[in-house]
This record gives sequence, C-alpha cells and structure tokens, in this order.
Amino acid sequence: MTPTRTRLDANRWHWQHGPIDLILGADGEPAAVQAAYHACWTRFADVLPELVGELQLLRQPVPADSASHDTALQGPVARRMWSACHPHRARYITPMAAVAGSVADELIAAFAREGVARAFINNGGDIALYLTEGQQYRVGVFADLANCSGSHLSRDHALDANLTLDASVPVRGIATSGWRGRSFSLGIADSVTVLARDAATADAAATMIANAVHLDHAGIVRRPASSLKDDSDLGDLLVTVDVPALPQPLIELALARGVAVAQCLREQGLIEGAALFLQGRVRVAGIHENGALPARRAPTITEAPCSKYAAC
Repeated sequence: MTPTRTRLDANRWHWQHGPIDLILGADGEPAAVQAAYHACWTRFADVLPELVGELQLLRQPVPADSASHDTALQGPVARRMWSACHPHRARYITPMAAVAGSVADELIAAFAREGVARAFINNGGDIALYLTEGQQYRVGVFADLANCSGSHLSRDHALDANLTLDASVPVRGIATSGWRGRSFSLGIADSVTVLARDAATADAAATMIANAVHLDHAGIVRRPASSLKDDSDLGDLLVTVDVPALPQPLIELALARGVAVAQCLREQGLIEGAALFLQGRVRVAGIHENGALPARRAPTITEAPCSKYAAC
C-alpha cells in the first residue's frame, strides 16, 4: 500500500494512503506553496505506518483516572490523539476518536511558512486550517453525511448552509460526527459540527457531543460495534444503526442533551462553538442565531438538517 496523489485543480489535491483520504489546498507565493506541498507529502507518507505501529494502544480507552497526560504512545500524531481525548476520559473514549483531526493538524504544519497565505486539509470532513492575517475560508455545509463524500464533492453542489472563518477568529479546526457518518456513534444526531482551535480537539469533542444526543426509544436500532466491525475500538458498546422519524418533543429532548455537553465544553475552553442537527432541527452552542460567536468576529451558519464540510 503506497500513498497516491491526484491534482484536482490549480489549488487543490486529493491524497490517499489506505484509510486516510485527504483534500488539501493552499494559496500564496508559488515557490513557497510548492515547498510546503513537498514537505507535507514527505510527512504524509510516514503517518499511516506510524499509526499502525501503535494501533493496539490507540484502540484502548483513555483511563478515567489518568490525571496527567503521560502516555506510552510515542508518535506525534498518536500523542496528539491522546491529548485531544484526555479531557473526555470520564466517559468511554479512545484516542481513535481524534484520529482524523490529529492527522490533519499534523500535516497542516507544513504550510505554516513565509509565503503561504492560507491552506486547508480536509480529512474526510475533519478540517485543519492555516490562515494568515486578512485571509479566510468559506466552509460549505451539505445535508446528508450518508450521501456525500468530502473527497469528491464538486463546487456545483448546493449548500445547505455555510460559514466563513477568517484569521481574526481563533478557530483552526472543524470536525463532524454523527450516526450517519463514516464512524460509529453512540448517539442519534444526524450530525454534530464543532469549531475549535485545532482539528484534533474538534474531532474528539464532536464525538462526545454526538454521543450525548441520545434517547431511549423502541424504534432506534442499536448493535454492538464489534458485530459491525470486528476490530472496532468501541468493542461491544451499542452503536446506532437506524433512527426512525421521531416526534418533535423527543427531537428537542435529544438535542438539548447534546447542547448541555457542548456548553460544558465551551465553559472549559475546549471548543469555540457547536451546531447539532437532528431530523431537520438544529441547536447551537456558542454560535448566535445570526452566526456570530460571542464577542468576536465569527462564522455564520444557517439551519440545515445535517452537515458535511468542504473548504473553498
């Protein structure tokens, strides 16, 4: 298995190495951008082997009594995964909850150099950003996690919502989680979108908030994760595989449970904001109805049934 790359247009590439599937792009002085791509590609080739080498440990839950950040993990991506998940250790979480965001964070570092104005790395919907002063990205929200692939969305897809992030906002990471996504979820959210200072932190938080959008309802189908994927890091925990149409009061109850967790994470300084989507309803934490984060210039987000991201 070797990494592959395909140029999509003048500013974007598609890179893939096993399960790691990236869309990335950058703008700036051509020589600087080219050097950044070269450095990023060199690092990209080593990421998957490093993670595979520590996969057994990465699939183990972060111990609830681990007060310090000490870990036996060695690789920089693996350690970033652990650190992002450590604040959530009171509930079941493994470092794998932050793998996509951690990979994106590791690779975006190659673009932090003179001459690069902005860059993004989209790892299956979990995005790391690099922005210099005056730069911004518009990030599109698409309706159904189950039916849209961040790797192959075209610019012609209609947006269900969008947000704009500029360099004045401390958000450099965006992540999504939900039962309709590519990973398992303990909750019933169609999608939870988190904005944070880095993608690894957003990734772990999105997982935990999505898990909290939860109901006991006879029509919700759950299966042991191990019965769906024998090497799942969730073991025999029940994950959501189907959610029926729910009455409005139950939708609001489930969303309220998720919002409570999101607000708690905001108060801890772990996230900047979150948007939670379930069956056509949306609730937000840290994002006003007009799209503003409190006391800052900030993104705009409009109502949509669920979300998936692509930067442009």
